[in-house]
Amino acid sequence: MAVKRPVFTENFSANLTDIEAFLGVEGTHAFKRLFKRLADNVIPTLCRFPQSGRQFFAHAIHSSEARSLVRKLRRRLEPSDDLREFIVDDYLLLYLVRGEQIVLLAINHHRQLSFDLKGFWLQAG
Repeated sequence: MAVKRPVFTENFSANLTDIEAFLGVEGTHAFKRLFKRLADNVIPTLCRFPQSGRQFFAHAIHSSEARSLVRKLRRRLEPSDDLREFIVDDYLLLYLVRGEQIVLLAINHHRQLSFDLKGFWLQAG
């Protein structure tokens, strides 16, 4: 299997900035550790083994609102797209396996609110 190429969305970069602000001055060391881990380990691993993360749509859906949102999300994806999530310490990384690319969509600290992909889909559409 060929190694996939990482693509960083503006949303992913903005999330990193948000995490840095969220952690504050006291969290400078933790942010640097996250950034180094992403660059040295996580992203190269996902590029070599793109199915390392859990399939995003494997989650049980318990509400009609969530089912509706999942349907909308699936319509935005290409048939061969594979939306996945990967846990990195205290962070959840959302990525898309698309062709020869690993598209890094979002990353959040587990204490932050959920992913906001509205800007990504407006940009990608």
